[in-house]
Amino acid sequence: MTGTMCVHVPPRRVVAAGVAVLLAVLGVVAAAGRAAEPLPGMPPVVDPANLYSETQAGRMSPVVAGALPRVYVPNRTSNDVSVIDPATLKVVDRFKVGINPQHIVPSWDLKTLWVTNNAEGRTDGSLTPIDPTTGKPGKAIAVDDPYNMYFTPDGKSAVIVAEALKRLDFRDPHTMAMQWSLPTPGCAGINHADFSIDGRFVIFTCEYQGSLVKIDLVGRKVLGYLKLSKGRMPQDVRAAPDGKIFYVAELQSGGVFLVDGETFTEVGFIATGVGPHGLYPSRDAKKLYVINRGTARVYGPPRGKGSVAVIDFATRKVEATWVIPGGGSPDMGNVSADGKQLWVSGRYDDVVYVIDTTSGQVRSIAAGKEPHGLTVWPQPGRYSLGHTGNMR
Repeated sequence: MTGTMCVHVPPRRVVAAGVAVLLAVLGVVAAAGRAAEPLPGMPPVVDPANLYSETQAGRMSPVVAGALPRVYVPNRTSNDVSVIDPATLKVVDRFKVGINPQHIVPSWDLKTLWVTNNAEGRTDGSLTPIDPTTGKPGKAIAVDDPYNMYFTPDGKSAVIVAEALKRLDFRDPHTMAMQWSLPTPGCAGINHADFSIDGRFVIFTCEYQGSLVKIDLVGRKVLGYLKLSKGRMPQDVRAAPDGKIFYVAELQSGGVFLVDGETFTEVGFIATGVGPHGLYPSRDAKKLYVINRGTARVYGPPRGKGSVAVIDFATRKVEATWVIPGGGSPDMGNVSADGKQLWVSGRYDDVVYVIDTTSGQVRSIAAGKEPHGLTVWPQPGRYSLGHTGNMR
């Protein structure tokens, strides 16, 4: 007797469901693979849960061992840099640079501080190098419209933010010779930025279009634009410790937007105060200091409603607000190496604020005319992504 084997054929919907599950699993595996593949040449991510793990207090690179402890303040209108000794809170030097110095930018290799002189409305923009071991400037290099400056995570290029030209110029990080250029025609006022945890993309703000632009650093192309739901003047950008959410300060809406970096979608908003501008994580990466300039305009009066809002990264809520006594115009700066002080320029009050990060107590130091993107040096970290010290 010949036996007959019965084969059960599952219903089509079961097969489809199984295929869907398989595809989902493969998608997760692929995503994990992408997360494990940073931009080639970029230093490895030490802690995937905290991209700021190597910028904690005490984790100083041997490269900065000889650097003078100083705070460098670019004074936009007086075309000079004030140098402050943080130990004495005194201005110990002041020197002329190019026209309209905007930011003091630590180089990727931590060996040079660059002053970005964008010469607004002119064609003689330049970069002035400062030797951090002497605190003295060197010979300026002519560069088109350097409003701001970043470095690719692999250290191979300086990224000149040519704001008025709606363009990013990728240059040799040492000589500043042009490598390649990327037009961003849909991003009027291209300005501040931060990079993904794997270094493969960067998000810039478009200050005069109320939007953001996402750029693929591997494919060297614009991936898209994101119009914010409210507000018209986004400012600084900073990634959350896990790299998934980007915080975007928005000058006119009175808060920061939360943007999912991968999907490039708006996912939240946190009210912080009048005129949010600069964003700086604490040394332990638990807090985000939001600098509220005190005015919702690009240029404002002295003694505005300036303050600093402290956001808890875990809860995404403001846990404290430090008001500038008597009013002020806090703008940009950074956290001291030990994390105990927040140094911020008082842009429309011609001062620098030193804020105690435990008590919120504020002290002021006279600076030049219209101090802007100051930096504190040295800072912990393996390398700099630019701006006033976006360290990793």
